[in-house]
Amino acid sequence: MNIKEIGKTILYFLFLAAILIGLRQFVFTPVVVKGDSMDPTLIDGERVIALKNTEIKRFDIVTFPAPDDLGKNYIKRVIGLPGDTVEYKNDTLYINGKKYAEPYLAEFKGELTDDQPLTYDFDLKELFGSEKVPAGELFVLGDNRRISKDSRIIGTIKKKDIMADVKFVFWPLDRFGTVD
Repeated sequence: MNIKEIGKTILYFLFLAAILIGLRQFVFTPVVVKGDSMDPTLIDGERVIALKNTEIKRFDIVTFPAPDDLGKNYIKRVIGLPGDTVEYKNDTLYINGKKYAEPYLAEFKGELTDDQPLTYDFDLKELFGSEKVPAGELFVLGDNRRISKDSRIIGTIKKKDIMADVKFVFWPLDRFGTVD
């Protein structure tokens, strides 16, 4: 191999590294799930891919800096968008007065054996004194509602603080696939 070929090979790898660093910085980020607050959708120790700069929609799973624990990030599901009213009655979600199904919780609810709801009754007014999710903010919940430290405890999350939208599990391999 001559010097010209070695130079081309080095340039190729530098170019490839620059593209990968750019993608990692601006397009996606790998995230390690820590804790059980998103069980059974995401489990402790899973590795997921989260997309940056996406439009956040209701029921997306997002990651954001923990407002109560510097240096830590949380992963939660978006339930309420700006201007929404959110309440739970009899383990059923109501947004703006309309009943919403949460199929991602069905299996988990079916496994409960203590005759208690997965999600206890609440509404925004009793939590925060306001009936609606403030402008520019989101109301988020963990799927494991009994133990999740989410908007019921830490308050709403500023939309601008959302780091990424979780879309794909890549580890462990038996859980490989998209996130619902």
